[in-house]
Amino acid sequence: MSEFIDESIDVSTHGILNWILLLTIFSVITVIGNYVGYKHPIYDSLVGMGILSLITLVGVWLERKLPLDISSIIYISLIGIFIAFPGVPTSDTVLYYVSKIELLSIVTVFLAYVGIGIGKSWDDFKALGLKAVIVAMLVIASTYLGSAVVAHVILLLTGVPA
Repeated sequence: MSEFIDESIDVSTHGILNWILLLTIFSVITVIGNYVGYKHPIYDSLVGMGILSLITLVGVWLERKLPLDISSIIYISLIGIFIAFPGVPTSDTVLYYVSKIELLSIVTVFLAYVGIGIGKSWDDFKALGLKAVIVAMLVIASTYLGSAVVAHVILLLTGVPA
């Protein structure tokens, strides 16, 4: 399945169809998890995942089509912020449906995909050795700690008691 998100895939019909297939599979599994785990209505979850998938497709397309050296995550973030910004006509609809998608539903599917990807290239992963595992653990722990410190400082600056 990792060949579906290969960075070298151009903005061809084949590349777009691969992205649509991947996002459809991802969305269906997320909607099922969202319904089973959080009891959100299936229709609302499907619409929310459709919105997120469309934003993702446009962001990936822009990354590959525009001559700028900007990551697709920047485009995806900017599009999402713009269409959900108060005062923009799409804001209420986007916020309603996307709020029906629980973050843990998305993360669960994503981590399962990553696990499959690691399992598929287990020999490559083993070749990295114990040092890579230690570095990965330190990076994850540092990211978490850094995020917690920033969140704590922001809460204190905004007057929220710690």
